Amino acid sequence: MNILVVEDDAELAQLLAQGLREEAYTVNIARDGAAALEISLATSFDMVLLDVMLPGISGLEVARQLRCRKEEVGVLMLTARDTLPDVVHGLDAGADDYLTKPFSFQELLARVRSLGRRSKPKVKNVIELGDLILETNSFRTFRAGCEIRLSFTEFRLLELLVRNQGRVVPRSAIVEALWGDRRQIEVNTIDAFVRLVRRKIGDIAPQRVIQTHRGLGYSVGVANCA
Repeated sequence: MNILVVEDDAELAQLLAQGLREEAYTVNIARDGAAALEISLATSFDMVLLDVMLPGISGLEVARQLRCRKEEVGVLMLTARDTLPDVVHGLDAGADDYLTKPFSFQELLARVRSLGRRSKPKVKNVIELGDLILETNSFRTFRAGCEIRLSFTEFRLLELLVRNQGRVVPRSAIVEALWGDRRQIEVNTIDAFVRLVRRKIGDIAPQRVIQTHRGLGYSVGVANCA
C-alpha cells in the first residue's frame, strides 16, 4: 500500500515513515499542504496521513481539495485537537478517520490497516514527473509543453518506470509488463527501447530521468549504479 505522510514536524514525519516502511508500506513525505496536493497529482496513493495544522494550506483544506478531485484515497487526520467540533470539521472536510496526538504507533497501524481494507487505489489518467507528462488514456507524452511521439511499447515502458518512481524495476518485470510471458525477448531489446525513449524525451546525462542499474534493471528516481 502506498501512503503519503503529510506532517510539518520533520522528526515525527521521519519516525512515521520509518515505522511504516518497516511494515512493508511504501511511503512518501510532504512537509506542507501545497506539497501534498502537488505530489498527489503525480502519484496514486492508497492512504494519506494528514496533519491538520500545516503551514500555508491547512490539512482540512488539503482534504477538501482531494475530495473535490474525487480522489478515492483513505484520509486519516492527525491532530492535537480532540474536541467534538474539531472532529466534526475534519470529517466534514473529507477525512475517513481521526487520530489524536499523542498516539501509539500500534494504534496508528491498526487505523491504517482498517482504512486499507476499505480504500481502493485510483489509477491516474495523467502522470507528471517534473516537466514530463504522460496521458495514460490517450498514450500521449509531453515534455516542457511539447508533445513527444512515442510508440505504444515505448510509452508503456516509460509509464512503468514513472509509476514505480523510487524503485528499481528488474528486467524480468519489464519483460512481463510489456510482452507477457514471451521468454524469447532478448536483454538488448529492453536496452534498445530504453535508448529510444531516452533520445525522444531528451534524457541526457548527467541529469537523466531514466537511470541504469547494471545487472538489475532501470529506474526513475534512484541513484545511478551504472
